[in-house]
Amino acid sequence: MSRVKKENSSKRILKIIGKMLLILSLATAAAALFLWMTVERKGIAVDTAIVNTTYGSVRGSIDDGVYTYHGIEYAKARERFVPADKPDTWSGVKDTVEYGEISPQGAIFGREPRDYSEGDNNCLNLNLWTPAIGDGGKRPVMVWFHGGGFSIGSGNDEDYDGTNLARDEDVVVITVNHRLNVYGFLDLSDYGDKYKYSANVGMYDLVNALEWVKSNAASFGGDPENITIFGQSGGGGKVLALMTSYYAKGLYNKAIVESGASDVQGAVFTEEEVSKYLTERILEELNIKKSDIEDIQKVSNADLQKASTKALEDTANKYKIPVEVGNGYALEWQPVVDGDFIPSNPVVGDTFAAASMDIPLLIGSNLEEWAEYAGQTHDVNSKIESAFEKAYINEDVDIAENTDIIVRQPTLKIMKHKAAQGGAIVYGYVFTYQSGIAGASHNSEIPYVFRNASDNDKLTDIMSGLWTSFARTGVPSYKGVEKWAPYTVKTGATMILDEKPYLTYKHDEKLLDLINPGYKY
Repeated sequence: MSRVKKENSSKRILKIIGKMLLILSLATAAAALFLWMTVERKGIAVDTAIVNTTYGSVRGSIDDGVYTYHGIEYAKARERFVPADKPDTWSGVKDTVEYGEISPQGAIFGREPRDYSEGDNNCLNLNLWTPAIGDGGKRPVMVWFHGGGFSIGSGNDEDYDGTNLARDEDVVVITVNHRLNVYGFLDLSDYGDKYKYSANVGMYDLVNALEWVKSNAASFGGDPENITIFGQSGGGGKVLALMTSYYAKGLYNKAIVESGASDVQGAVFTEEEVSKYLTERILEELNIKKSDIEDIQKVSNADLQKASTKALEDTANKYKIPVEVGNGYALEWQPVVDGDFIPSNPVVGDTFAAASMDIPLLIGSNLEEWAEYAGQTHDVNSKIESAFEKAYINEDVDIAENTDIIVRQPTLKIMKHKAAQGGAIVYGYVFTYQSGIAGASHNSEIPYVFRNASDNDKLTDIMSGLWTSFARTGVPSYKGVEKWAPYTVKTGATMILDEKPYLTYKHDEKLLDLINPGYKY
């Protein structure tokens, strides 16, 4: 073989080897890209999701195109029953891909907690979803307070996952964990200055959370001057409590309450006399004297919860506090009207709490609320059937017996008082969509608001669109939905929320009066 042929052969071999190496390098790059994408999808922390907060840098994950952060500490509860401190600062970067601690779970509706080992007093953390970071975005910030009264639940619930809402509606979504039940609302104010604020320490936690949001929203692509607080059931009650408090003034700009009011919680809160008696009973159960009050810091959660459950029952019976759902007496943990943090109930005489006079409110309830969960139905006669058919023109009269009054009438009371105040605007709604076997029951609107429902894309677009437009502009609107007129005492404008929403006026006042005559608004 000639020298030229040998050189050409060598060149061909080198070319083949080069091509093989190129193919291998491309395959390696593709594998690396696939791994990177897989890492992001699985929520493993990635360096492209690092954000500098006021206390240190956090590294989140990227899930379905959304930057996600779990368990960010917004305050630190170093002791029980006292306001939290600011979080400790840290150097380096902290991974925030795992959910944080939740509050110990308490008694609700007279039932003891199922798991006394769950939760921690230092549970002050939040979860955040945003479409972008560091882009100078001015996205509405929507801070969600979870349900479960003021006794149970957490912001970690999968129903509150904010991925879809943040991505599809271009908003920043935040859910909050805070102290609940005895940890958040035990009134030890008579037992030393240390415990001066104990009766509402769980609400102080939410103020701390909003302060963190105000300081850090811009770093996560949000607008610190456009913060909406929203919540359902007990979360709606938390919104109403913050609306009474000057401690929260300036930390949020709009409010949404979903099924968050009743005549024993939401529209009103616990009076000091009741709160102090409850504390006395709990300390008696624990055999703790005033001189030994610091012993309460060491009582096990199981003993604390058992004593609380018994004392709640005794206090309810003494003061004849009607149960929220069902028959008999019951006292639920909730904020205390202490004249300071909670200066008054939301409903005050013929007006509404003064601290939130300038806050626009979107508020409503679901047509059937507690019928499915608690069997709260009514006897129906021909007059009620006729009134139901006129009030809800698209609904089957067979569900007239399920018409809710437990939440609807107190919600209507709040709407009337907020509108009569003459301050910021109020929008009212009733959610009527018959979802699954539960109908338009308690909680049924949540999947559509968060865009996590799998059964009705149209309703999902409507609900999330209305909620986020209110957060964005203060006016709930969505293409194809008629203009939502504000509620006034004179017009009673109310949006019926369903696949085909429509605006109506004083539609159910006759129906409610037939079911529960003489209700005082």
